[in-house]
Amino acid sequence: MSKYTGPIFRKSRRLGFSILETGKELARKPYAPGQHGTKKGKKLSNYGIQLQEKQKVKFMYGLSEKQFRRTFEKAKKLKGVLGEDFLKLLESRLDNIVYRIGFAPTRKAARQLVNHGHILVNGKKVDIPSYQLKPGDVVSVKEKSKSHPVIISTLENINRRVEFINYDENKMEGTYLRYPEGNELNQEIDESLIVEFYSK
Repeated sequence: MSKYTGPIFRKSRRLGFSILETGKELARKPYAPGQHGTKKGKKLSNYGIQLQEKQKVKFMYGLSEKQFRRTFEKAKKLKGVLGEDFLKLLESRLDNIVYRIGFAPTRKAARQLVNHGHILVNGKKVDIPSYQLKPGDVVSVKEKSKSHPVIISTLENINRRVEFINYDENKMEGTYLRYPEGNELNQEIDESLIVEFYSK
């Protein structure tokens, strides 16, 4: 199954969840899209609830089903709490950290920056969005790309960053200090439902 490339606002309204984590998608129309969006739908089964939770996270990080499942299998090999480990691996993706630092306004834009070779990890070009970062890794912008309009615009408009990333404004680089803690992950996500979905 390929990645979803349709309207993000429409998908967010369908799921009742802000995929961009800004709340903008639901601010004006906090109900499902379409003619009958304001009507209450059928009550979801347990499977439906689990599937919806999985879809929320999959669309949020912009992964295909295959990538999503592969990351989940990696998390199963770790020794911590499976659901949290899974989200920590997703947060440790290079495209997500580029987004969290503030080099791009969305994860989709962050993936494009990485794909086009604008991003360095520990001083070396990495053009794989799924590249897994480790604590201590430094993410920066290639010298020739420091005047990139998307990067400049996003950095100017960023209000706050997550605490597990340290940003050096002078060097235009961010350090991935540590894996995020449970309370720093999106609190609207119930990762246990995703574990249950894949445990069947």
